Amino acid sequence: MARTASARVLLCGGVDEKTGEALTARAVTERVGWAADLVADMTAGLLAGHWNAEDVARLAAGVDEAGRVLPSNAWMALRRLGWAVNVPAGAKVNDRIVRMAQEQAGRVLRGAQHRAEMVVGVLNTWPADPAKRMAVEWDAVREAIPDGRSLSGSVIKARTRQISAFLNAHGRFPVDVFELEEAPRVARMLVLAAVDRQQATLERAEDDPARVLLRVQLPTRPDPRSYADWSWVACPLTLPPTVPPDSVLHLPTLRPASRPGGGRVHADLAFSYPVPKAKRTGHTIALGVDWGLNTLLSAGACRLHPDGTITALGAGAMFRAGGVMARQHRLRRHGEHLHAKTDTYECLIGDREGHYLTAKHAVLTAERQHVADRRTGLNDALAWSAARWAVDQATAAGASVIYVEDLRSMEAKGMGRTLNTRLSQAVRGQITGNMRHLAAETGIAVVTVPARNTSKHCPHCLLPLRHCKAPDRPTTPGWKWAICPDPQCGWQGDRDHGAWRRIAARGLAHQHNTTVVDRATGHMAIGRVIDTLEAGAVITPTAAPKASGGDRSKTGPTPRRTPRPAPRRRRAPSTPGPQRPAGQRPEGHAHTDHKPPRAACRHQGVHTISSNTPTAGRHRPKGAALGAGFHLHAHATPPRWADPPVTTPQCD
Repeated sequence: MARTASARVLLCGGVDEKTGEALTARAVTERVGWAADLVADMTAGLLAGHWNAEDVARLAAGVDEAGRVLPSNAWMALRRLGWAVNVPAGAKVNDRIVRMAQEQAGRVLRGAQHRAEMVVGVLNTWPADPAKRMAVEWDAVREAIPDGRSLSGSVIKARTRQISAFLNAHGRFPVDVFELEEAPRVARMLVLAAVDRQQATLERAEDDPARVLLRVQLPTRPDPRSYADWSWVACPLTLPPTVPPDSVLHLPTLRPASRPGGGRVHADLAFSYPVPKAKRTGHTIALGVDWGLNTLLSAGACRLHPDGTITALGAGAMFRAGGVMARQHRLRRHGEHLHAKTDTYECLIGDREGHYLTAKHAVLTAERQHVADRRTGLNDALAWSAARWAVDQATAAGASVIYVEDLRSMEAKGMGRTLNTRLSQAVRGQITGNMRHLAAETGIAVVTVPARNTSKHCPHCLLPLRHCKAPDRPTTPGWKWAICPDPQCGWQGDRDHGAWRRIAARGLAHQHNTTVVDRATGHMAIGRVIDTLEAGAVITPTAAPKASGGDRSKTGPTPRRTPRPAPRRRRAPSTPGPQRPAGQRPEGHAHTDHKPPRAACRHQGVHTISSNTPTAGRHRPKGAALGAGFHLHAHATPPRWADPPVTTPQCD
């Protein structure tokens, strides 16, 4: 099947074909910004004139006054309806510039219909207590919203809070979403997909598939007065390695830098290429993925046998990103501090011009934006790294599907201020989207699974687990280690390792009955859990390898072995170097008073860290003494503990 993806390319300069002048990246950014400002002004006027319930419903109906079906292109649909664009006074633009404004406005207006239907559904089923809906009220609001069963609960709660704020401010309910919020802001960009070869062209080099030439008409002044103020600019582009050489390229979307003096233009280049089609059902090997906080992802593979039994393949693995997440939280606290300071300065400045705090306020605003950009970059890097790790685990296990725990509706509450904030800011949705993107290249399906009782019940017998602090502390209350109370089952392990077993088993058991595909997005999901199928979604323990029962009696003479052990030192001393004194100690000499390091003299857990690891305040993790534990931030996957727990080793 054909798949369309996007790659971001940077415009590093160009050539003005009319004058032959070489343009720098800043000059190209300036010209693209002039064209984007013209398109943004026309788009804003078009949105302001048609941001109402009648026009949005008319566009969403999909037919014109004559009953003909509207085209899929937004700009053609708006022209069929007769919605014209007001060109700025004194400016001269061609019809292709108008197309880009109509395309951008049409996409926004088509998306507004879903907002309007959602607000109407929430208003018609307004709960008795907006802060806490009952189960019956949740069912009612999901039935009132189109496709409400697959909608995240956090989106419905956000709309409820928005309506509650309007009710408190005006003393009445809003009529519709168009009274609740104004027309959205317009982004500065050029959607070249709406134009033809008279405005922009894209050609690939014959000798090098990674080189592309983009030609686009741009203005030579901020307010072009005639067609003579427009000229062709040729911009060479270098494609990233992620774009296949045989892919079909499409015209990109140009996004100039929003901050003044940025001097950069990003081109979102779309390309299409063939990929294997992912299967909805018929999976025998699946990778289960569970979310965590410090341990971001826990994953492992399970196999579905012909007789219906499910077994685990290996002990699983963990993806830990403690360093990145710690830096992210430090930046979050720094950003909150900057927000508080800028708000205070705004209150002190007020409406007075030339205030002595204006310059400091501008500096803090720029620093706040810089911190926000760094947080965005960290989230993007973390999301791509985690998604790539999960897809690599599935590829190594030979899995054809990845079952991911669906936590879209999870709200962190009741766990303290700090922990609630950390849970709420996890980039789960971004990781899942990147996982779908990477898995589609190899034909691996990504299916979301309901998260009910995945960490609460035993993966082998489905009984509620007893959680404790650690395997060697079974009576200490905790949440990390899980032990099955059934003596006949006896399973115990890490809480997250039990969760990915439950997720994979649930997905394999429900794949033929409840796996649905969203027609709009193509995403696969298991909508509900059936109790009869859940009873069979258990992991069958595999028998441990036993010692060979063959005859081990002696059949011949014992081979002669030298009673002398291997020498611990070389027989001849090493040759002294030119800068070393004579009589150097031979190489390989072992000190007679050698003692093992401190790390070998006591039990070391898998999460023990070095004393060089920075910790906040006076907190000092257990086992962080100098010379003990793993190096810096290196961690290992927890072992498979035996029952009863292994005794603590002792050293002399």
